[in-house]
Amino acid sequence: MVGFNSAWLLGSLAATVIPSLVSGRPEPDLFRRAMNLKDDVKLCHITDDAPTTKAPKENVWAQISPEESKSVWDFVHDPVQGLNLTDPGSAKHTDNYVYFIDTLPINKTAALPYIDGDGEAPTKYARVVIFEGGKPEPVSQEYMVKLPISKDSKLEKLDYLFNGGLGGTVPYNAREFDGKRSAASEPLLKAVMTNISDITIAIFGGAYYGSSDNRTNITSTTNTPISFDGDSAFRSVMFRYPGLASYMLPLDFYTILDVTGTDPSLYSLKGFVTKSRFFPTEAELRAAFEAGELEQEFPQTRDNTWAYVNHKPEMGQRDLEDRLAPQSLEIGGKRYKVDAQQQYVEYMGWTFYMSFTRTLGLMFYDIKFKGERVLYELSMQEAAAQYGGNQPKAAGTVYHDTYYSFGTYSATLVEGYDCPFGSTLLNISFPEGNGTEVHPDAICLYESDDGFPLARHRTGASNDWGFSQLGTVKSSSLHARTVATVGNYDYMFTYSFSLDGSIEVEVRASGYLQSSAYYKDQDKWGPRIYQGTQGSLHDHIVTFKADFDIVGSKNSLQVTDLIVANQSQPWFAELGVFEQMELNTTNMDVEKQFNWSPNGQSMFCVVNNEKTNKWGVKRGYRIVPGKSNIHLSVLNSPFSKGQSEFSKSHLAVTKHHDEEVYANSWQNINLASKPQHDFGKFFNGEGVDDEDIVVWFNLGMHHFTRSEDVPVTLYTEAVSSIVFAPQNFNDRAQEGDLLNRRWIVANSTSGELSYEDYGVELPTCKVQLEEPVDGLSPWVTI
Repeated sequence: MVGFNSAWLLGSLAATVIPSLVSGRPEPDLFRRAMNLKDDVKLCHITDDAPTTKAPKENVWAQISPEESKSVWDFVHDPVQGLNLTDPGSAKHTDNYVYFIDTLPINKTAALPYIDGDGEAPTKYARVVIFEGGKPEPVSQEYMVKLPISKDSKLEKLDYLFNGGLGGTVPYNAREFDGKRSAASEPLLKAVMTNISDITIAIFGGAYYGSSDNRTNITSTTNTPISFDGDSAFRSVMFRYPGLASYMLPLDFYTILDVTGTDPSLYSLKGFVTKSRFFPTEAELRAAFEAGELEQEFPQTRDNTWAYVNHKPEMGQRDLEDRLAPQSLEIGGKRYKVDAQQQYVEYMGWTFYMSFTRTLGLMFYDIKFKGERVLYELSMQEAAAQYGGNQPKAAGTVYHDTYYSFGTYSATLVEGYDCPFGSTLLNISFPEGNGTEVHPDAICLYESDDGFPLARHRTGASNDWGFSQLGTVKSSSLHARTVATVGNYDYMFTYSFSLDGSIEVEVRASGYLQSSAYYKDQDKWGPRIYQGTQGSLHDHIVTFKADFDIVGSKNSLQVTDLIVANQSQPWFAELGVFEQMELNTTNMDVEKQFNWSPNGQSMFCVVNNEKTNKWGVKRGYRIVPGKSNIHLSVLNSPFSKGQSEFSKSHLAVTKHHDEEVYANSWQNINLASKPQHDFGKFFNGEGVDDEDIVVWFNLGMHHFTRSEDVPVTLYTEAVSSIVFAPQNFNDRAQEGDLLNRRWIVANSTSGELSYEDYGVELPTCKVQLEEPVDGLSPWVTI
């Protein structure tokens, strides 16, 4: 305990602090004495590696090793398998070739006996996707291979993950429109566009003679879906001016091709779209051109430097902006431990494993707080987007980003900007071809100040201080972050583990808008954001899976409704009957999709009916809506009819089944009318009360585009989040065991303050950065 006299402090405040507020530099000795700072200056450790720990069990959810991936590659290419595979580098769309190898998820029923007891580690399997274009009936087929490879290994069809009726088989017309399929349709696109090059040159000053022709000076892009049911396929091609910011330079010209089947000689032109008009033939397009009907009212600029994410000198410079911005530094040294080999983390009572797949990216397993499991799995399932507009690209675009192997786009993070200086940076790896691709520093771990105290209270007293006791507890969280740049958007995922036992999931979106050509009569789909560019209205829906295991696998989803009831009180009989709040608590009985209640008047908690805290209340975790909790706006579009059901409600609860691992299939986007995997089929009347349940939730935003989306959308506004918070999980708030706090007692008679720091000092220190930063000395005094 440290005492000091309030009269001295008040005098110092009057003489030192108040004048110093004008100068902006408080006299440091005042704070050193008042806050019990030491006079010595010592080195702060912000660059140390995180302390190591040893995971209690093997990470059974980890990515397959490079050696395992290579062994699977060799195994499927062995002629004994009879797959007749061609190397992907030289393959054509009519060949059989491996599209990707990934890790097959471990069944929960196999993992639990191992992680919770003495069971054997579950067998690992590789997932192999083969495009079989050389078969009489060409398809995409998924297989599974048991690891490790041995003389007894066999190739099995991977069907159990999919409930659409065809298992792991996807018809050729609905399979991923990869470079092979694009190349097959390129001759037709080249011929069609070459024939009308005089028109496009006259209108846009550019022409498309084929992707490899040096005369080509406009670029092409194809949207999804390219099929509705796999029976036929189409390619809607949009054109843009080339450049680093081509997404912001759309041209009002679209070519639609019928690309059904594997025979390019049967491909045909479906038509052209420009000026919001459809022209089924070249002759009709040319007639409109010669009549002067295709002139652009708002011509697009070829310059795209205005959309670069660099400093724009023409905007000037803000005062003092030449100084390095404030930084978040772990000046006390890292307070979390990592087993890098097992991808296992310990932090302030939290423990969890991390995993990574090429389709879903970063995932978490066996999340425990103070030794008790809260979640078996927390993972992103799909990043979807649907657009609105009056031309083929916007009106007909729905994206499922797992279709593009979402996880493979997680890449290097910039220390000090994407993540704080001193963060723990981890690599990711995934099978690619016959090898393994590594993206360095693609995951960061860091602890940061939350910017507010975890708890605080001041009790009043009639003295100069205005309190008799004051307690305040420092709040911080451990964050795990990745950024995946899929096409035009950089999705930032941050998973935060807080001292009070809560978890926050946050996703932010930055990047180039998928924009459209501007027409002044089409502002119902977005405003003009540049010379000839309109920001296209769209929804971002990011679906997550939360497999709760609140102190065991048998849980319930408890719904507590805040209702308004008519009541009377005998001690105020003169009031008669009046409205009063009360709670009505029930458990959901069957699987269902549902939404947040109006005015937030329902609380959703995952509880364990058989486990209670000290007060006899069921232990659980509350699901708390954060920022921008939305679902898909359009519920009956033919482009998202049946393959996007997971995005059409805020929340859903299902009974766990090993075969219901994913909300979506990565190739589902081209099967809107006949999904390979139908999330809607999860809801078949099964009970979810006192069962192993899974909660699916959606984050995202209705993107009301704006001029401030130029050059790129800002993370500050494009954000969505959710929190899982203890709800009677504990006997009391989880803050009493924290030492980073201050307890101050004021003596009402003497004015003396007694100050307890619990041994956690606030030193003045010097921070040494690992490498000097431009404009910043390697030594910074704090």
